[in-house]
Amino acid sequence: MSDAYVRSSQHDGICQIEFFHPQSNSLPGKILMELAEAIRSAGNDANTKVIVLQTQGEKAFCAGASFDELIAISDEARGLQFFSGFAHVINAMRKTPQPILARIQAKCVGGGVGLAAAADYAIAIDNASIKLSELAVGIGPFVVGPVVERKIGTAAYTQLAFDAQSWRSAAWAREKGLFAEVHESIEGVDASIERLAKQLAQSNPEAMKEIKKVSWNGTEHWDTLLIDRAAISGRLVLSEFTKNAIAQFKKK
Repeated sequence: MSDAYVRSSQHDGICQIEFFHPQSNSLPGKILMELAEAIRSAGNDANTKVIVLQTQGEKAFCAGASFDELIAISDEARGLQFFSGFAHVINAMRKTPQPILARIQAKCVGGGVGLAAAADYAIAIDNASIKLSELAVGIGPFVVGPVVERKIGTAAYTQLAFDAQSWRSAAWAREKGLFAEVHESIEGVDASIERLAKQLAQSNPEAMKEIKKVSWNGTEHWDTLLIDRAAISGRLVLSEFTKNAIAQFKKK
């Protein structure tokens, strides 16, 4: 596979949304836009009872923002537009009435950690380490920060945000609440995803909607908050520090 995509399929009330990018499932603007739309569409479909979010490959579940697009941002308006893509995906996941399960088959970096945190239930393999790498390139996890902090708490989030070059293990992520389950094999991950998805597909949709509504209580202002945070990232990405840092990362 060489072409990036977002694909959706539905069977027996289970909607599988899969995205792929050849650069470690990174997220350029086009994929962010399509992913947000796929989530909203699934959420608006009366046949959808549960959503499974997944990616392909063994290197990364999601490597976060596309460095190619980051380094090409030339003004604050374009910076805001790009980082708003992450805001739209997180808000789509937040507002979708159905529970979202995340299949974490590999590492999560930056925005990938945000996707895992925005899922209602993340099931991971035991080598799926995580890292919020944004500060290492001069930005900061501003857009994904609220959803990560909501899931793991301020202290753990601050550790990730400031120690931006260190990996945390899947066991650490499980302990902090980012991952609901961690399995030794991908077969174990898939079996658990299948079990829970089928179980939820047979559950009361109204009850699940109310559970999700309660669990996301206090985030009603995120439509504005995350866009405000995107503006911060859109400004910082223009700095010489960030341009140089991204260029160095691309050379690795």
